[in-house]
Amino acid sequence: MSDKSLFVRIGDFFFKYRNVIFPVAIFANLLAIPPGNSYFGVKAYDIWIDWIGVAVVCAGLALRGAIIGFAYIKRGGLDKKVHADELVTEGFFAAGRNPLYVGNMLIYTGIFLMQGGWPALIGPLVFFAIYSAIIAAEEHFLRNKFGAAFDAYCATTPRWGIRLSVLRKELPGMHYDWRRVVAKDYTTFANAIFAMVLVSLMELVHHGTRAAVVDALPFFIGCFVAIGLAVLAIRLLKKRTDLLRT
Repeated sequence: MSDKSLFVRIGDFFFKYRNVIFPVAIFANLLAIPPGNSYFGVKAYDIWIDWIGVAVVCAGLALRGAIIGFAYIKRGGLDKKVHADELVTEGFFAAGRNPLYVGNMLIYTGIFLMQGGWPALIGPLVFFAIYSAIIAAEEHFLRNKFGAAFDAYCATTPRWGIRLSVLRKELPGMHYDWRRVVAKDYTTFANAIFAMVLVSLMELVHHGTRAAVVDALPFFIGCFVAIGLAVLAIRLLKKRTDLLRT
């Protein structure tokens, strides 16, 4: 009989299929619940909340970029299962056990804020529950593999928080590798930007005039094409040059 709890097994499931489930869930949510154009009936509030959402997404991307640049941890697993060759406790991981997931939560929260309505309230809670299950699955694996070393790490390092006092001691002297950020996290940046542009387009489609949609369509198409070309360019650079090899 497996020693895994139901919560850990749920985490294993979402870990395995997260690269499919998460994008599909975001897209399906936008189709089912079109973005609003006001908060509490005031359109001006929507503009401010949209910009706050953009800022939160950018904060999440910046956090991920800082984390990966200073110390990288493989979150892809092995054969779509939780896996780790070593226990990474340096860089941002000295200040928090799951800083990458904190960045992810900021990104999703920002997108839901831009969408508005019920998703702005419920969406972050749903993703927090999912990531909590994924973390439970990862911690189950790490505790079984690294034992006392992982327990000692957990005893001094918060699961969700990031201790700034530790970062001030940890980061000075560490090398920042921007190439690793581009090579490892370009799809996250592309997906986040794509989602923000899509939310803006759908808000215009549902609440703007036909003429406004027609006038803005070239801009949105240009954004989507630019995102696609950037992803293609980075993939080609990774395969055919040494520029992004870390």
